[in-house]
Parts: sequence; structure tokens; C-alpha cells
Amino acid sequence: MIRRIPSGGTYEEKIGYCRAVVADGWIFVSGTVGVDRQTGEVSSDIAVQCRQALDIIEEALLAAGSGFSDVVRVTYMLPDRSEFEACWPVLSATFGDAPPAATMIECGLIDPKYRIEIEVTARVPQR
Repeated sequence: MIRRIPSGGTYEEKIGYCRAVVADGWIFVSGTVGVDRQTGEVSSDIAVQCRQALDIIEEALLAAGSGFSDVVRVTYMLPDRSEFEACWPVLSATFGDAPPAATMIECGLIDPKYRIEIEVTARVPQR
């Protein structure tokens, strides 16, 4: 069984994807950028964007019955790899004692205002 979890984000309908897909005990969360969910504004601060992206990801994980401790893989995509270090405290606080395997890629993002995009894969916890 496959379950789709949309977030209603701007690009989901335009591009044709959803925030997360749950399939065979796995949760695949699409690349997520940071945006203020109340105002739609994008901060110029990369650490703020990182936190906001993680908040959106957490909503999807919770909707799938999971959380950050169930994340097994994370990919960080940044247009400028030199900015990644500013995100480390946010990431360390988020993943804490259950750090996933991780990759950081320097690449272009869909809009230059975005400074980080985060994608995760998690397991649905066994209960």
C-alpha cells in the first residue's frame, strides 16, 4: 500500500509531487526548502531556512507516524557549500542521539532565494 502526504506547498501542484510518500514501511520525504508557513516569506538567514525546512519535514514525518529519530538518511543540498556550517547546530539539535547517514551536495536550487533544501528517508516505527 502506498500513502501520499501532501503539504499544500507552492510547487507540489506545479511540478507534480507530494511532500512525502509512505510505502512498504518506508517514508520518503521530498526535498524541502525553508519558508515561513504563516507568511510565505523566505528568510535570508540560512539557519532559519534550515529550521523551517526541518519543521515542514517534521510535519510530514508525524503525519506518517514517525519522527526524526526514525530518519535513516538525509541529503542536504546547498548552492554554496561554505554556508553549511551555519546549519550544523540546528541539525545536531534536531537529530541528537539518532543521527542518520548524511550527504551534502552543492547544487543549484529551484529559486535563488533558497539557500538549503533537505530530503529525508525514514522508517515507519514498529509498534
